[in-house]
Amino acid sequence: MKTRFALMAVAAAFAGLAMADDMMLKLSGDNEVPPVKTAASGSGTISVAADKTISGSVTTTGVQGTMAHIHTAEAGKNGPVTIPLKADGDGKWSVPAGTKLTDDQFEALKAGKLYVNVHSAANPGGEVRAQLTK
Repeated sequence: MKTRFALMAVAAAFAGLAMADDMMLKLSGDNEVPPVKTAASGSGTISVAADKTISGSVTTTGVQGTMAHIHTAEAGKNGPVTIPLKADGDGKWSVPAGTKLTDDQFEALKAGKLYVNVHSAANPGGEVRAQLTK
């Protein structure tokens, strides 16, 4: 009987992992506020699990990024940093392991009010950006 319950718990855990929402991202200067004329671009995937754990990364080309973040604001507006991303080398920026969204951040995500951008020396406010949409 204990084995059956253990198997059910494992199945439930895997079901929770499968419920992660993957968001495919295309970062561009056109999405910045104000828009940035740049040859830089980026792509990546950000995932949010049922327990609000957020993970993933973005990779840029054509830009020497100085920092990257997930911010809170709707498309067409700028907002405060929500989650700083860590540099993983060669234009890659990752969500730190074990990061969880707060309830307010999760609600902002559901409302389309989170975005990721990568900053550069030439564009310290952000060179390329993508809105996180589910």
